[in-house]
Amino acid sequence: MSYAPSTAAGKQTAQQLADISRTLYERGWMPGTSGNISTRLPDHPDRALITASGRDKGDLTARDVVEVDARTGEASHPGQVRPSAETAIHAAVYRATGARAVIHVHSPYATVVAHRAAALDAVSSVRVDRFELLKGLGLNDPTFTDLPVFPNWPRVDRIADDVASHLAVDRDAPPGLLLADHGITTWGDSLGQAKIRLECLESLCQLLVLSHAELHVSRAAQAPDHRTAP
Repeated sequence: MSYAPSTAAGKQTAQQLADISRTLYERGWMPGTSGNISTRLPDHPDRALITASGRDKGDLTARDVVEVDARTGEASHPGQVRPSAETAIHAAVYRATGARAVIHVHSPYATVVAHRAAALDAVSSVRVDRFELLKGLGLNDPTFTDLPVFPNWPRVDRIADDVASHLAVDRDAPPGLLLADHGITTWGDSLGQAKIRLECLESLCQLLVLSHAELHVSRAAQAPDHRTAP
């Protein structure tokens, strides 16, 4: 069952998701059915709309979204189409940061950096410093940031647990993260702010790649195993 907004605010929000999805698809950042975008409903901030699983982001419409609980990622209404497989990561960001919008894409330069800096079984981070675009991230200190890179576990709930744990400890974390071999996730107080931060982070990753400088990567301790026994 497709999502049918019951309020004017819901209709507008669903259309915003479709419009931004199309824009990012046209940039080549959401090829095929990849990527996902969510935002809290303005009249019910405890709920969020997120793009449905398996949809071509270039053809997305306002009906190709799913309403979920913003803190758990569970669908609000039975019978809806399936939400993005990475809904749990969006929910983890919402719980930890209070953000109102989250965007995940497979933009090329961020994905390359995530590939080069990734550790197989631990969270790592890439130091980004000096570039002027850091000012676009809303950092307390805009001269540098350490962009975290998370292992791309097969189970998305394990990635979400890692993200929640990291954000709970690092209160100065940038409004974005990389997934090994996978892409980038950013967030903000609105879809517009999340998109701007995404553009800044992708451009920063492009500068890192084009400068041919060696990436300054730090490795954290092995990520805890959140998997349950079979």
